[in-house]
Amino acid sequence: MTFDAHQLDSFLLIGSGVTLLAILAVRASSRAGLPSLLIYLLMGVLLGESGLGIPFEDAELAHALGFGALVVILAEGGLTTNWREIRPAMRLGVALSTIGVTVSVGVVACGAHFLLGLDWQLAVLLGAVTSATDAAAVFSVLRSVPLPRRLTGALEAESGLNDAPVVVLVILVSSGAAAEDGVLAMIALIVFELVAGVAIGLAVGFGGGWVMRRAALPSSGLYPIAVLCLTVLAYGTGAALHASGFAAVYVAALVLGNLDLPHRAATRSFSEGIAWLAQIGLFVMLGLLLSPSRLTWEIVGLAFAAGLILTLVARPLSVLACALVQRMPPRELAFISWAGLRGAVPIVFTTIPLADGIEGAEKLFDIVFVLVVIYTLLTGPTLPLVARVLRVARRSEPRDLDLEAAPLERVAADLLQVTISPTSRLHGVEVGELRLPTGASVSMVIRDGETIVPERRAVLRHGDELLVVTPRRLRWRTEERLRQVSRSGRLAQWLPQDPGKG
Repeated sequence: MTFDAHQLDSFLLIGSGVTLLAILAVRASSRAGLPSLLIYLLMGVLLGESGLGIPFEDAELAHALGFGALVVILAEGGLTTNWREIRPAMRLGVALSTIGVTVSVGVVACGAHFLLGLDWQLAVLLGAVTSATDAAAVFSVLRSVPLPRRLTGALEAESGLNDAPVVVLVILVSSGAAAEDGVLAMIALIVFELVAGVAIGLAVGFGGGWVMRRAALPSSGLYPIAVLCLTVLAYGTGAALHASGFAAVYVAALVLGNLDLPHRAATRSFSEGIAWLAQIGLFVMLGLLLSPSRLTWEIVGLAFAAGLILTLVARPLSVLACALVQRMPPRELAFISWAGLRGAVPIVFTTIPLADGIEGAEKLFDIVFVLVVIYTLLTGPTLPLVARVLRVARRSEPRDLDLEAAPLERVAADLLQVTISPTSRLHGVEVGELRLPTGASVSMVIRDGETIVPERRAVLRHGDELLVVTPRRLRWRTEERLRQVSRSGRLAQWLPQDPGKG
C-alpha cells in the first residue's frame, strides 16, 4: 500500500479537524455529566461507512492500536495517582480487580448462556470483556462529584489494575487454551502473569526513578518523555517475558508518579495531554470499526439484557464479595456498584477474538459496543444524583479550595497556588492561624489584582489567591493543613484530622 503526499495532506486535514472538535467536545460532555468517549465514538461512526465513507475493517490493526492507546492511558493514570490517597482503599481496589472480576465473569457468562442463548465461548468472552471498568470513563464523570478519598481511591485502583487479569483471560479463551488446559491451569497462569507483571513494574519504576534523579538532561522537556518511555518499557518488558504488561505499566507509572523526580508537574501535564490524544484516537477508531448496518434489534436487545445482568446482578455481587476483604458502609458499596462504568476497554478487548477470527466475534463486538453506549448514558449522568441520595457526596470537598502546584527544582520545593472559593472557611482566618508545617510559608496574597506580602495578622478573604512555598518533603502535610482549615476554619487546630480518611 502506497501513501502519497496527497493522502498525507488529507490525513492531516481530517485528523487535525477531528482532534480539535474532540477537544472542544470535552467541555460540552463535562457540562452534561457524560464521558467524552460517547462523543468520540459517535465521531468515528460518522466518519465511517455510514457517514463520510472512510473504510476501516482491519481488526488486527485495531487490536494493536487499541493496546498501544491503553498503555498510554494506564501510564497517565499511574503517573497522576497519589499513592497516599489510594493506599487506604488499595485492598478493596485489588479485590475488585481480582475477586470482583472473577465473580462478574461467572455471573455474566452464566446469564449470557442460559438466558440469552450464547454458546459458552462467546458467553465467557462477554463476561470477561465487560468485567473491566474504564478509568477514563469513570473519572471523566466523577470529576463533578466530590467524594471521600476511600471511594475514589478504590475506583481508581480497580480501573488501573483490572485490565491485567481480563486481557489474559480473553486471550486464553479466544485461543482455546482455557478449554484445553483446564480452569486450574488458567488461574495459575493468570496469577503468575499478574505477580510477574507487578514485579517488573516495581523494578522498572524504582530503577528508572534512581536513574532519573541522577541524570542531568540538557532540557527539562526531556524528563517527561523519559518517564513516559520508562512506563512503556515496563509494558514491553512484561510482554516479552510473558508477564502482564498492563500490570507492569500501571505499577511502574504509579511508582514513578510518586517519587521525588525532577519536573514532576511537567511530567504529569505531558502525560495527561498524551493520554487525551490516545483516548481521542482510540474512541474514534473504535467508532470507525463499527458497521451500523449490523445493529439489528436482536443486537440491541441482547446488549440491553446483558447490561441488566451486569449492572443489577454481577456488579453488586462482585462488590459484596470484595467487601469481605475491606469492610465499608453499605451506602458506599452501593455507590461503587453503580459507578462501575464501562468505556473503551471492553470494546478494545473484543478486538482480540475479532482479530483471531472467532466465530461470532462480530456479534460480540456489536453487543459490547451497544452495551457500553446504553449504560454509559444511563449511569454516567445519574452518578451525582446517586451520590446525593446515598449520602456519600461531600459538600466541602474538593471545591472549597482550588490548589495548583509548580516545582522549584533548585531548592527542592514547590510553589502552591491556592484560591479561596466562596464556600471556604479560610475566610476570616489570619495567616498566623494557618499553622503550616515548619518550613512552609505564605509568601504572597493576591487580592483584587494587587499583591500583598502578608504579615501573621493579615486576614484572608474569599477570592484571595495565596502563593505558598513548601519544601517538597512537606508538601503533602502543607496541602492537608490548608484543606483542614478550609473545611473547619479556626477549629481545625483543635479538631483531630486524619488525612488518610475521606
